[in-house]
Amino acid sequence: MDARNVILRPVITESSVHAMDDKKYTFLVHPKANKVQVRHAIEEIFDVEVEKVNIMNIKPKAKRFGRYEGFTAGRKKAIVTLTNASKDIEIFGKELDEE
Repeated sequence: MDARNVILRPVITESSVHAMDDKKYTFLVHPKANKVQVRHAIEEIFDVEVEKVNIMNIKPKAKRFGRYEGFTAGRKKAIVTLTNASKDIEIFGKELDEE
């Protein structure tokens, strides 16, 4: 599997943005990807050193819209911890200097 197919997109929530201060980044990954594939994909795409990868499966939730019932999409989420010597991942682009 190609590195660009393993990592789908970053997860931007309040808790994931606060975790970026500790060099922990959250990504949605391909449902069949494992920890080793995620580690190699992050190292190849962002040119960083990965210390640890935690993966969790998010189960679909039942939802109703009037009399119609269905489920949300299930997904797989990876939390990637970088080493202290590694550079940060720029998810939001370049930071603007305030003057």
